[in-house]
Amino acid sequence: MAMNSPEDIDRLLKKLATDDAFRELMQSDPVKAMDSIGITVDPADVPDVRTLPSKESIAADQDAHREKLVGNSEMDVFKLSGLV
Repeated sequence: MAMNSPEDIDRLLKKLATDDAFRELMQSDPVKAMDSIGITVDPADVPDVRTLPSKESIAADQDAHREKLVGNSEMDVFKLSGLV
């Protein structure tokens, strides 16, 4: 499991909340998407089924999402859908 800095998480959440092309890449190739923002992901950590929270949800609750992700796997972003 990777340790995430708050800066890594902020960069990830900002991209997920604002960048449609990044969100599409995150759905289709999460390893490549994360690499594009300087975060290394083990392909074995990528879930087979992936659903991202809405851009609005991420933007509205960025602090709550950040708390859920710091120190956990970057791929936990796919588990945030039920947060809001």
